[in-house]
Amino acid sequence: MTVKNKVVAALIQHSNTSDLEHNLEKTINGIKEAAKKGANLIVLQELHKSLYFCQTEDTNQFDLAETIPGPTSNRLSEVANELNLVIVSSLFEKRAAGLYHNTAVVFEADGSIAGMYRKMHIPDDPGFYEKFYFTPGDLGFEPISTSLGKLGVLVCWDQWFPEAARLMAMAGAEMLIYPTAIGWDPTDVDEEQQRQLDAWVIIQRSHAVANGIPVLSCNRVGHEADPSQVSEGIRFWGNSFITGPQGEILAHASDSEEELLIAELDLERSESVRRIWPYLRDRRIDHYSDLTKIYRD
Repeated sequence: MTVKNKVVAALIQHSNTSDLEHNLEKTINGIKEAAKKGANLIVLQELHKSLYFCQTEDTNQFDLAETIPGPTSNRLSEVANELNLVIVSSLFEKRAAGLYHNTAVVFEADGSIAGMYRKMHIPDDPGFYEKFYFTPGDLGFEPISTSLGKLGVLVCWDQWFPEAARLMAMAGAEMLIYPTAIGWDPTDVDEEQQRQLDAWVIIQRSHAVANGIPVLSCNRVGHEADPSQVSEGIRFWGNSFITGPQGEILAHASDSEEELLIAELDLERSESVRRIWPYLRDRRIDHYSDLTKIYRD
């Protein structure tokens, strides 16, 4: 497999509706537009085909899940092959009766499935009741090899954990990719909303710095109502972004607009950055055994 050192990455940030076909067509149109602009790596937002259904616990929502391969993955496979590009998607996977995952699927430029990642960290917070729907992943933190390099694909809540980023980097990931669905509680004051957004950007930029590799984070935008009407729903904050290996911002989207974000990544820069900042060299793994504990009492 020939791996390219220059990658033109595109993040497709958009709002969603209850019309699944409309959402998928919007995504595919975005992929086609990105291809026209020279992109060869496409990153889609978390659960890009539907509304973010985890605001409530509703067994009917399991009907949204699909097998992999399945209808949506087959469509995206055709698009990847047609346009000769790599696609990182995010699907609600039905693995077996009663067994479901939040799964990222990577399509190679020939349309084949290069690999999958099943979300490992599953949140359970007001408006984000993911433990009701998703079984924690069992594929580990393993990069997915593609013609563009080794992709360290993680999903949303995973982005807050430095351990996940480090393990991907240690396994040879050349970039970290985070399909995401995160937003504000509309009742929070502006200052709290800004603190949350700043923390989200900072933690992911820190993964780029600590591991010396680019980070790509693709979020959705728009307000999605709470079907139970218990809350005021979620206003997804967008702000999709791409960084280089020192955490430098290469492209950054707004908090409310649908956008196609594109940036060129020079994967050879990671080598020079790691020579200057040799974190992997200086890690004291002989004193890190307590990291396997939940807490040091």
